[in-house]
Amino acid sequence: MRTLARIGAVGVLVTLALAAGAVARPDRSSDDGARFAIAVTTPSPSPRTDPPVSPPVAAPTDDPPAGPTGDPTPDPPDPRAPRRVTVMMSGDLLWHDTVWESAHADAVRRGLHRRFDFDPMLAAMKPLVESADLAICHEEVPFAADDEHLSSYPVFAAPPEVAPWIASMGWDACTTDSNHSIDQGYAGLARTARLLENAGVRHVGTFRTPAERRRPVILTTAEGVKVGIVGGTYSLNGFSLPPDQRWAVSMWDADNLIAQARAAKEAGADIVLVQYHGGTEYSRLPNAQQVALVRRLTASPYVDLVFAEHAHVVQPITKVNGTWVVYGMGNMVGQSDPAYPRAYEGISVRFTFTESSHGFRVTRASYIPTVWNVYSPGHPIRVLPVLSSLAHGVGDRARLLEALRMTRLAVNGLNPHGRTTPGLHRN
Repeated sequence: MRTLARIGAVGVLVTLALAAGAVARPDRSSDDGARFAIAVTTPSPSPRTDPPVSPPVAAPTDDPPAGPTGDPTPDPPDPRAPRRVTVMMSGDLLWHDTVWESAHADAVRRGLHRRFDFDPMLAAMKPLVESADLAICHEEVPFAADDEHLSSYPVFAAPPEVAPWIASMGWDACTTDSNHSIDQGYAGLARTARLLENAGVRHVGTFRTPAERRRPVILTTAEGVKVGIVGGTYSLNGFSLPPDQRWAVSMWDADNLIAQARAAKEAGADIVLVQYHGGTEYSRLPNAQQVALVRRLTASPYVDLVFAEHAHVVQPITKVNGTWVVYGMGNMVGQSDPAYPRAYEGISVRFTFTESSHGFRVTRASYIPTVWNVYSPGHPIRVLPVLSSLAHGVGDRARLLEALRMTRLAVNGLNPHGRTTPGLHRN
């Protein structure tokens, strides 16, 4: 939820309160590197109604029920009550060309005077994002300079309109370290950071200056809980930065990530979340590098939770050294080869930290299975929360049940006999 007191670059504390509202693709075509530009078309009236969208999901909460009027009656804060913070993380925002085409089709269908309309695509997820005290997305690819220089797989440049849309969804920060971080060079990396910053969204894992890299990213909630976020990627897809700009992307080696986590704690963070971008694409189990990295990270007293993405499919959620680990969240949205149906399923994860005499500890862990469709003209992309959609009869029931079953198997993939990870809930 975008109600945070943010620690800015110059240490100015700003309180922002907004009201809550409403893999990489293995494109086999011979024109993988082709640039893509969408022309604005004049919308014409259409009798078609919006595709079904799952009703808003009631986010898990421990708050008291609403009063007789339907509005919660605010009580004075109890200074003795422990502080809590709920964080929500989601998988890759992977902007294949057909994802832009779907957003363009929605803009035309709704008669909007802009190129893209990303709102209908993730409308069913917005209430969940907004309900978290701190919501973190993964902006996998850099933004283009304008809509005439967009690019899809294998070298991405996403529509710059995505940045303010990310803010409108309620995301407070985005990790930007990935194997595509410098697809558009250092200029694209810096542009992505600037556009997110201009929209009020913090960026994590890429840096415009050495000084920016030295400053930990810490966000402060309305209750004054300070949450640090650090991240690193396994690769840059063969691209390299000049020797004097190697600081611009954080890599996923354990010493680097632990040093950043320590710096965040020493700068005042109550909780430090560590993200990494890595794993074997389309594998639903972590590889040896992931396992080794996680063991190092969770052995550190500076690391309170580890989460990850990149494989484009869901990977297990478990505890290592007593610390929660999300090995892979899959995609938040993308348009992979349809031969990989698991790449059209993902999870968003929610963790509630509660303060005690020993600091903050996770008191609730949960995941939200999601699924979406392959885009084709007349069938725009809709990302659906599985359980809510099943409950309300929205979407293809057989596909929703398949996604639910496969996601559960993946999330519990490290447990004997497929048992549920102790303490993990499904929403």
